[in-house]
Amino acid sequence: MNKTDYFKELNSKIKNRKVIVGVIGIGYVGIQLLIQFSKAKIKTVGFDNDRNKIKKLNKGISPYTYINNKKIKSIKKYNFYTSDFSKVNLCDVIIICLPTPIRKNTKPDLSAIEITINKIKRFIKKGHLIILESTTYPGTTREKIVKILNKDFLIGKEIFVSYSPERENPGSKIKFENITKISSGYSNHCSLLSKAIYQKIVKKVISASSLEEAEMCKLLENIYRSVNIGLINELKIILKPMNLDINQVIKLASTKPFGFETFYPGPGVGGHCIPIDPYYLYWRAKQFNQKAKFVKLAGDINIETTQWVTKNIIKILHKESPNIRRKKILILGLAYKKNIEDIRESAAVKIIRILIKKNNIVNFSDPHADYKCRTLRDKKSKNYIGNSKYIKVNKKNLLKYDCVVLVTDHDKFNYSIIKKYSRVLIDTRNRIYRKNNFYKL
Repeated sequence: MNKTDYFKELNSKIKNRKVIVGVIGIGYVGIQLLIQFSKAKIKTVGFDNDRNKIKKLNKGISPYTYINNKKIKSIKKYNFYTSDFSKVNLCDVIIICLPTPIRKNTKPDLSAIEITINKIKRFIKKGHLIILESTTYPGTTREKIVKILNKDFLIGKEIFVSYSPERENPGSKIKFENITKISSGYSNHCSLLSKAIYQKIVKKVISASSLEEAEMCKLLENIYRSVNIGLINELKIILKPMNLDINQVIKLASTKPFGFETFYPGPGVGGHCIPIDPYYLYWRAKQFNQKAKFVKLAGDINIETTQWVTKNIIKILHKESPNIRRKKILILGLAYKKNIEDIRESAAVKIIRILIKKNNIVNFSDPHADYKCRTLRDKKSKNYIGNSKYIKVNKKNLLKYDCVVLVTDHDKFNYSIIKKYSRVLIDTRNRIYRKNNFYKL
């Protein structure tokens, strides 16, 4: 009796688009994968614990403001969504896109990955390809997935394991299919299958030589940005007492046609990657008796920048309104960067929390972020902002506040109204200028 060649069988399914792709975690990364595979006429199954999100998607309703209902409905023919993880057995390829935060002690929190693997392992069958896309430290795929599945399967022959770093950039105008995908595999067969499936949705796929190399690639991409943003943020703070505008200095430096890449200062950093990834490498390096001092320093500077901005907001308020004990402050922008709704690790949220603790009345406006978001009202969540209310940006509302602070410079804001009717205006993004009662941080 001939033994089944699971590699050949799965490769053929991928080649002929007969494969079914399961995506675990329908967040900002997962939803894009589901869209792209469905556009490629490949059947998909989306898995998520959020039953409300699942209900919406199955009705053709987008859970995200930057993806319209029309797009979700247009791919309905090729997919369905579920919270029933036993349906993993219907799939041929399983892509894991789960959050990997860090704990207070900067230790990586991989509990979501570990729980999920243990949940689905009994539904995994021979011929499956499992791909991890979550950002993590070098060695995670081998330690957290291979190690568990190796007990029941011969990896590389019966099932296949890969790591491919996600490169989703919310708010970017670059199309998904034009972003080069990095893939890797536990074995050569794993790597080839991973490359084959991603070639169905992007124009270019490059194979890394190992799982760890691909994992480190993602960290390097974000640490590079963290270090450079940290440098610019620190220079902003250093140059302030010298009465030098960092944005003007950057403008001059950027005229050099080589050896300089432009980064801009802000109120800190946000999102799931840049504030977190340096600490992933810092933690991993310690296990090899390495210190990663420079990497950690950049992460620390970006955290301290948010604190510096908040302290200066308070200083300005005391200067402009010395007789008012409880200042009324309006924060413009809740998302971590412009034109998206994602509030994860947002500098704006951190600023609001600190200002509230200082006994101020703080509200916010954001044309993208979901102001009814559960985490904003959950006292246990680090996104908790107490009784802060959503405020519409108009003349009447702006005049009610002692101070208006631009934290996230969404294009949808009416800057002419903000500029004209804010009593005191603080800009942390170099987006606005006016002569009176104006401060740039």
